[in-house]
Amino acid sequence: MVNELRKRFNEQFSQDTYQRFLADIESQFNYKQPFRIAETPAFIPKSFYALVEEACEQLIDVIVSPDYKAKTEASFHENTLKVPNETDKPLFLVFDFGVCSDEKGNLIPQLIELQGFPSLYNFQNLLADTFRKVYPELSSLKNLPSGLTSEEYHQLLDQAILSGHQPENVVLLEIEPDQQATAIDFYCARKDHGIKLLCVTEMFEEGNQLFYSNDSGHKVQVKRIYNRVIFDELERRPDLNLRFDFAKGYDVEWAGHPNWFYRISKFSLPLFSSPYVPETHYLDQITEYPKDLENFVLKPLYSFAGAGVELHITRERLDEIENRENYILQRKVNYEPVIQTPDIPAKMELRVMLLWLPDEARPRIVNNLVRLSKGEMLGVKYNKDKTWVGGTVGFFEA
Repeated sequence: MVNELRKRFNEQFSQDTYQRFLADIESQFNYKQPFRIAETPAFIPKSFYALVEEACEQLIDVIVSPDYKAKTEASFHENTLKVPNETDKPLFLVFDFGVCSDEKGNLIPQLIELQGFPSLYNFQNLLADTFRKVYPELSSLKNLPSGLTSEEYHQLLDQAILSGHQPENVVLLEIEPDQQATAIDFYCARKDHGIKLLCVTEMFEEGNQLFYSNDSGHKVQVKRIYNRVIFDELERRPDLNLRFDFAKGYDVEWAGHPNWFYRISKFSLPLFSSPYVPETHYLDQITEYPKDLENFVLKPLYSFAGAGVELHITRERLDEIENRENYILQRKVNYEPVIQTPDIPAKMELRVMLLWLPDEARPRIVNNLVRLSKGEMLGVKYNKDKTWVGGTVGFFEA
């Protein structure tokens, strides 16, 4: 998107350097991540990022409003696992913006999804550092906003995840963490903060306290949980033998309380009125379908990672849906192919990553993640056998 940087990077690109870049990442933990890392970072111009910041502030205005919790109470459907001791505000927020164009042909961010759940907060900084290390011409470019240094960023994450506790009393909780596609982020978090990676089957209760057994077999109290468990995945694993109950209140803190996963989600989209948010409706509240229904997409509220999204819908399809309260209709956006590559241009989605620390009035932007695609959607199945696609990071124009 910054033409001079893009032209220079593409001219100097080689497969050998790209393979060296991937090998460097793999060597950090002797681990090859299963998701594809794109050949290039994104170069984000000041003008576009200013719009992104404006969009984020408009979303934050709604989320910090006193009635936000009341408006999102319905995000917990009858089968939702609701966890006690919910925090007053989310610790982690991410906003996913498609890079689109307006009616005048100007680039504009459009909100696609959002979540009150941590993303690759640790890995993204490692990824940016590795780009700068392997590609010296990128050494002066920044992936962190507002003059935030890498050291300050790690201090913020320490504050968010540890919150003053000793690392041994803080666990990153997940279902079989080593088997997850995002395991490399867990390894980064363990290295950066000294915390324990814990499978849900390894934590157990005694009274109203939670524990795990360390490598020496000694019992260690869990005082804070950095939660990475997604409950719809947990529901699909009846084979797991849990020795505690998420629905029970324990003497434990949450680094990212699980309930915010539902409150800040696709459910929130109809609550926003902004030029940066496509028109969105709860399906059960629609009395008349839009006349241009072909320009809308159907999304299930309670499935994730793009599952169940229908791009081509008809009135007949909508009429046959019984649990209409579990769906939204969202106006389609047209991603602009803004990333020049050796064959065809790639589309781009920018994930803005925020932290909302307890003593701060509003969330703050702290990092970013970029996904590149040449398919109809951003998912892996739409980009098979394609190059210059996958996950990467955005560097900002100086």
